[in-house]
Amino acid sequence: MRFIEVARVRGWRHERGPRSEGPALTVAHAAKRRGSDDWRPTHWLWLLAVALLAGCASAPAPRVEPVVATPSYEPLYATIGESTAAFQAGLELIRAGSPREGSQAMDAALRDIERAALECAEAPGCESQRFVQALSVLVRLQGVAAGFSEEPEDAPPVDEAPALPAPTGEAPAVPMLAGKPLGELIVLNEPVRAALEDWLTWMRPQLIESWINYQYLRGDMWPVYEQAGLPEALLFGILAKESAGRVHAYSRAGAAGPLQFMPATARRFGLGGSDFDERLDPTRVTQANVAYLREQLGRLGQNLELTLAAYNGGEGRVGRLVKRHPGKSFWSDAIYFALPAETRDYVPKVLAAAYLFLYPERYGLRFPTLTPTLQTYALPSSLSLAELAICLGQGERIDGWFRTLRNANPRIKPELRLPAGTQVRVPAASAVGSQCADAALMARIAALQDAKNPTGPVAMSYTVRRGDTLHAIARRARCTTVAELGRLNGLRAPRYALKVGQKLRLPTCT
Repeated sequence: MRFIEVARVRGWRHERGPRSEGPALTVAHAAKRRGSDDWRPTHWLWLLAVALLAGCASAPAPRVEPVVATPSYEPLYATIGESTAAFQAGLELIRAGSPREGSQAMDAALRDIERAALECAEAPGCESQRFVQALSVLVRLQGVAAGFSEEPEDAPPVDEAPALPAPTGEAPAVPMLAGKPLGELIVLNEPVRAALEDWLTWMRPQLIESWINYQYLRGDMWPVYEQAGLPEALLFGILAKESAGRVHAYSRAGAAGPLQFMPATARRFGLGGSDFDERLDPTRVTQANVAYLREQLGRLGQNLELTLAAYNGGEGRVGRLVKRHPGKSFWSDAIYFALPAETRDYVPKVLAAAYLFLYPERYGLRFPTLTPTLQTYALPSSLSLAELAICLGQGERIDGWFRTLRNANPRIKPELRLPAGTQVRVPAASAVGSQCADAALMARIAALQDAKNPTGPVAMSYTVRRGDTLHAIARRARCTTVAELGRLNGLRAPRYALKVGQKLRLPTCT
């Protein structure tokens, strides 16, 4: 009855053919009823289970004498064990980072047990209930493999959890990570090995970028971890996965900064955002990160993997799973497959990046050698960070100094010209004292800055045609407003009267 109830809740139906034919529910029939031949395996597994049970319910009343299964059905029953084992092997392949091979193995196992179940349903004396039970197990496992969440659909977003008071003063000294070196805590299982391969292949550019950016952020971030007794490799692993060391990174979900804090979590740990979003301050956000890790490690028994899962997937979700499955690790089926795919990817990626930070030579990895010293520099004239980045050239940073300048001066907008004498932090290894003193070079760079500044010299013009309005011209330009066009061309609101043949100045798009 449980399968029939589930089918009714999900809106599925089964039909009976002529009484002599028994249940007439097939996979093709179910797909046709849904209007598509593209059906999901989970659906037809449930339908097949319903059909088998319906067949049991509609069978004639058993005779008094017991029916003994003939030995010829034993091969059918053996298919159950073989197919279940093959299905579980497919699950292991998925966990090991081979989703395509795992899915293929699972599909083949399901086809085998389907054929055997349908054959049993048509054979007198064959025990269909065995297949119903097996299908029930496989349906549950398939839902787990697909990453179906155990969280209720109406659960509030993690970021909307009630805010906790901001931490005040120094937190009590608690030995984090059980006092063990990080290298001993990272288990090189299949997901972590798969993550190592990603970092060393298609994600290698991000790993190297993370390393370079971190070297210039290290003076702002590492002392906070060192004081808290946390390993530097863990800081690098989180930074590499979260932002690649780009301080001004914003995600589509609203996370921001080098360690990607969500707004509500940032407020919980005292990060403000009135005039400046403190999630972008490397030192302040590292302090919040340490406070968060300390809190979650304490709640989760100093378990690093579960703490990282909470950092990415939300402490509420992870806490409920741990409460539901006490003693289970992050890698257990009960927890690992109940987490979102993003979190299942996040934890191994952080651990793998931390491992490469500790042992790069084990995989032939060489991080660039840098002299990442910053110094304070007084601008000799009115300059923006963007202009300063161009005049500094490249030096030991083949990709230029723009990212380093942005990270070192997170509160300064890159294209805002600063007054002469403003103190900014610049890399000590740069040629700031020579190249930026070249008057001809600085004049050419200033022209680039002016072209991007819509309030500066305007390089584009437009001739008004019959039927034009300022609103239509602004809409076609796409990078200006009616008010700005009116201001640039001396047109008075609200009419903004135009004449055919009139020349309008348009700002260059930024």
